[in-house]
Amino acid sequence: MTTYLYPQNLKATVKMWLWSLRDFAIIFISLLFSVVALVNGILFPAVFTVCYGIVTIRPDDMAIIDYLRNAVMYFFTVQQLFYWRER
Repeated sequence: MTTYLYPQNLKATVKMWLWSLRDFAIIFISLLFSVVALVNGILFPAVFTVCYGIVTIRPDDMAIIDYLRNAVMYFFTVQQLFYWRER
């Protein structure tokens, strides 16, 4: 097997500055829509874009949105199993 000098032997995710490439593309496209909406006087898309950009910053492997997704899965969508045993 060939070992590369790229981080984690070519298994690392692609990042552009502080975001993954998918998040960066979503932010860029929504930023374009936000500018068009701001010209028409609508502020909500710009607020959504800024909030999504802050939540998806990835300094390491996890972002705030990953923690939120895991919390929603734990508390609301995935069934929790509890086993009670008598001693």
